[in-house]
Amino acid sequence: MTAAADTGAAERIAGLRLSRRRARIRLVAVMCGLVVAVLGLTLATGPTMTTPSELLRVLAGHYVPGAGFAVRELRLPRAVLSILTGMSFGLGGVIFQTLLRNPLASPDIIGISAGSSAAAVFAIVILGWSGPAVSVTAVIAGLGVALLIYLLAWRDGVSGTRLILVGIGLSAMLDSLIAYVLSRAPAWTLQDALRWLTGSVNGATLAEALPVLVSLTVFGGLLLARRGNLEAMRLGDDTAAALGVPLAVDKVLAVMAAVGLIAVATAVSGPVAFVAFLSGPVAGRIAGPGRAPLIPAALVGALLMLLGDYAGQHLLAGRYPVGVVTGALGAPYLIYLIVRSNRTGREP
Repeated sequence: MTAAADTGAAERIAGLRLSRRRARIRLVAVMCGLVVAVLGLTLATGPTMTTPSELLRVLAGHYVPGAGFAVRELRLPRAVLSILTGMSFGLGGVIFQTLLRNPLASPDIIGISAGSSAAAVFAIVILGWSGPAVSVTAVIAGLGVALLIYLLAWRDGVSGTRLILVGIGLSAMLDSLIAYVLSRAPAWTLQDALRWLTGSVNGATLAEALPVLVSLTVFGGLLLARRGNLEAMRLGDDTAAALGVPLAVDKVLAVMAAVGLIAVATAVSGPVAFVAFLSGPVAGRIAGPGRAPLIPAALVGALLMLLGDYAGQHLLAGRYPVGVVTGALGAPYLIYLIVRSNRTGREP
């Protein structure tokens, strides 16, 4: 009787796991479909409209008068870069929020993006650099600031709240540095620096998307390979350690991968506001409780970038960079989190 009951319980648990796995696969499939649909919309619409048949012919490599240049040279690189940077921001952001178990633990908030921004502005305005040199400088600075935040927050371990507070303080200092450099900038470099700071995919090329693709493949693959351990860490360090998770190794790998994703994406598109901050919570609400929403967060980030860029180009009175649109979306959510934490007396 006991053996039969145990067998029945095991079968029910297996069935529940299978049902949840199928639900996750359906969710990812639906979100991928949304990304493809929005991609098609961005490629087909603009100052000149492209029919679905013309769009398919252009993507297949055929010459289509009036559509080939607009789609292949202007819209496609922009859309591809939006998807790749959005996935990088979304995946990197949700890793920080998962490890620190706090929705405020986003690279936008804790200073990593500010480090890349300060270095890029310094390179553009003071050193007169442009192109790949600025991107490499931004990546190195993002990694360096992340390490500095970690060291300053260390005190017999790293507390999530302490790391966030240190990051906010360092971010404020870096923002002051950016403001000072901009105040000293000559007119011919000021616009380039401001355009980079806003976060934009204007003038994107497929060559610029290549390093983001490599970063997403390497770091994203590493994070997905360690997803089981990341899910255990959501339950707390003590629980994860009891389950056999090598906390020291996995935390270092996860943070390095997340910082790499954010730094490379920021170096290419600029610090697009709040994509990393919004993607994780939105994906968590869509996916529901359970496993760490790594893939959903990446797809939400891609959707935010695509829709934000499309809205900035076609749905508003003027033309605005994607960072302006995502900033307008993210700021109210940040206020909501702070107000909710004040009402409940707990961390957000």
